[in-house]
Amino acid sequence: MPMTMSRLRLAPLLLTATALCACEVGPNYHRPSVPTPASGAYKEIAGFTPANPSDAAERADWWTVFNDPVLTDLEQRVRTSNQSLKAAQAAYAAARALVAEQRAAFYPTLIGTGSASDSHGGTGSSLITTTTGTTTGGTGTTGGGTTTGGGTTGGGTTTGGGASVSVPTSKSTDYSLQLGATWEPDIWGKVRREVENAKANAQSNAADIVNTRLSMQMELAADYITLRMLDEEKRLDDATVKAYADSLDVTRNKYNAGVSALSDVDAAETQLHNAKAAEIALGQQRAQMEHAIAILVGQAPADVTIAPAPWTLQPVGIPPGVPSVLLQRRPDIAASERLAAAASAEIGVAVAGYYPDISLTGEGGTEATKIASLFSPSTFFWSVGGSAVQTLFDGGLTHAQVQNAKATYDEAVANYRQAVLTAFGQVEDNLAAQRVLAEEQPELKDAVISADQDLRIVQNQYRAGTIDYTSVVVAQTQDYTARNAELQIEASRLTTTVDLIVALGGGWNDSELKGK
Repeated sequence: MPMTMSRLRLAPLLLTATALCACEVGPNYHRPSVPTPASGAYKEIAGFTPANPSDAAERADWWTVFNDPVLTDLEQRVRTSNQSLKAAQAAYAAARALVAEQRAAFYPTLIGTGSASDSHGGTGSSLITTTTGTTTGGTGTTGGGTTTGGGTTGGGTTTGGGASVSVPTSKSTDYSLQLGATWEPDIWGKVRREVENAKANAQSNAADIVNTRLSMQMELAADYITLRMLDEEKRLDDATVKAYADSLDVTRNKYNAGVSALSDVDAAETQLHNAKAAEIALGQQRAQMEHAIAILVGQAPADVTIAPAPWTLQPVGIPPGVPSVLLQRRPDIAASERLAAAASAEIGVAVAGYYPDISLTGEGGTEATKIASLFSPSTFFWSVGGSAVQTLFDGGLTHAQVQNAKATYDEAVANYRQAVLTAFGQVEDNLAAQRVLAEEQPELKDAVISADQDLRIVQNQYRAGTIDYTSVVVAQTQDYTARNAELQIEASRLTTTVDLIVALGGGWNDSELKGK
């Protein structure tokens, strides 16, 4: 068949397949609706006034709002060395590879084959044989004998001989080049839905990277705040131990002078030893925080040492924005939404099972007994064909697969809406915490002032001999408790600041998923 005719006959088939490829079965995805506050604002925003709002909280390097160079260095190391983050990045790379794998189904599969053979026939022979016969009679007379392939001599028995005849060797040579193609046109959109599914899953993995990074950065910031709080608590305990030691000296002097009981000395010693024990216990807690930080930055605990430093961290006010913006700023919300999109595409993949599978095949090549003749027009050959396979009965398998895909989509939508509600709740919780802690901290400052003043009065009264040492112990305990409570609430305000920044998305926006 002439090549021009073959092209004319093949063209309508290709055009028809291309036109049909515009179809996509299954639902087209639309982002599900989610419950949002009717007022358009956070409930706990009432009474919340950021003291010093910082634009830095809107950026990915949100930790810079604390102006701590050590924290900044550690946070940067999380980005490059944290192993949980590396695992999330590897999962995303695998998801991207799966997208490319699914897209490969859009194209035909081409297979090239080349061969050369040289065959030889073996050397054979033809054998002629004689049979035995019996002769009777006198000399020179032949009678009663049967001979084959030779003469007979009367009266004797002879056995015939054989002879071999050689057959010449056969030889043949064959050369061939072939190219085969198979293509399954995406008539029902199954491949497109599979690509859509894989891409949405990859985007979910990309959002998971951000979510993992934010979680690791938040954990690091919280551990660092705790570590610095322990440093400050150690300073407070050092001062307390010194004060208790001074009180013990005063009590011993009074006892030696005969104006104080031995029980006062015992009480002072007990208080001092308890304070020293508490101070030593802080060393274990601080070591654990340092080890946790080392693991977060991807290093062995033995290789990370963070020197003690003064308490310089200060709470900052974070503008929360409006709830509707939160839907684009939270990576976990984006990941859940992308999983819903992937589940929607999976419905189309399942629905495509109701339709026949169409396949086009083509083959062409050349074959000759001499290499020089391989590209002669007379040696070329080709063929094209197509097939359709339709499942007539599968016991309800396809229907069950479609129902399963729909149920999985409903589950993904519910998870997405739950993620949104959880995000709103986390923001509300941290707004409330920041507001309450900000109101509580001044009260604790006043409590410290009062406790300091009361302790000075009680100590003077004890030195004057007007009260016993029990009153001093009570006043010292109250003063230490008030100072420690003030430190704890300041650390809590810092931690809720970190929690609020992360609850608001840590400066991330889901527009970063475009093109993934």
